Amino acid sequence: MTTLIPEKNKQPGVCYAVTGDGLEVPVIDVTHPAFAVELDDAAIAVMLEKFARDEQRRAKVPKPVQRLLLRLIVGRSVLGRGLLAGAGGVLGGMTMYLGKLGPDNLGQGWAKRVDRQIAAAPPTRLARLRLEDMARLLADGLAPALSARPQRPVQLFNIAGGPGADSWNALFLLRKEHPRELSGRRISIHVLDPDESGPAFGARAVAALRAEGGPLRELDVSFQHVRYDWRDVDPLRKLLRDAELGDAVVGCSSEGGLFEYGTDEEIITNLEALRLGTPGDSRVVGSVTRGDGPTRFAQEFTVRPRSLDAFRALVRRAGWEVASVITRPFSYHVSLKRVS
Repeated sequence: MTTLIPEKNKQPGVCYAVTGDGLEVPVIDVTHPAFAVELDDAAIAVMLEKFARDEQRRAKVPKPVQRLLLRLIVGRSVLGRGLLAGAGGVLGGMTMYLGKLGPDNLGQGWAKRVDRQIAAAPPTRLARLRLEDMARLLADGLAPALSARPQRPVQLFNIAGGPGADSWNALFLLRKEHPRELSGRRISIHVLDPDESGPAFGARAVAALRAEGGPLRELDVSFQHVRYDWRDVDPLRKLLRDAELGDAVVGCSSEGGLFEYGTDEEIITNLEALRLGTPGDSRVVGSVTRGDGPTRFAQEFTVRPRSLDAFRALVRRAGWEVASVITRPFSYHVSLKRVS
């Protein structure tokens, strides 16, 4: 991949990879201070109060004028173009990834002021926090199986994962907190996504992490992209069969994906495939748009808000139950285990 705009101010200890547009950008590492999200409950409350006031003012502007302003101002930026492309549908994985870098980590050679404003906006900052929550839930869910089955392969399945950042960040957390548990294992990341650009960047990111001097250089990590539309679960079933999981340590994640945009039946069908095709102690983590969260932002996209009780009932129909949950303003971040 040709680097058209290199990053000239690289931070120590941070790896870099190139996007499909030729931008050299950081590889997010939730254990590195450069990507720390300094948001406690009080700070989140203040941030969301201001966000609500801004949204109320914006709502008073006629929609045709809003769209014109967006195209004239926001549309000139990399993140702005991504938001416009996703309006009324699904945000692209790379747009979300670049936003999660945070305003201070956007490249001087390409990021405009509006890009940094978008990256600093409450929904984007909370999406960055969502990534950290997903990595945390995945790492915590895998740790007991890693301890119980030394040297067995680790298989990570990422549905609608874009670059798959939550998968490699779970490895960062496990490497930091359980350094011996990952040694000597074959680790596979499988990203199931209809898009090409996100997973292509994810493969380059993992290659950078495994290169000389990278934080995962001592681990045997591979990255695979499988084109996938969760409305047709057959490719997932085939992937699980071909992986010959046996007694492998298995985790599945879907950050900002299946549980937020999928219908009830699509969620059930995918969870049933995972229940039938993975070991008994496998974990599934994901984010669920809150039915009682700030609604205006959710209306910008085709998410399907749910209450936590409704989601609990839904996953039980597929043989899973909510083992733990982190509640955030826009979403519930859940870890699922099989119904015992």
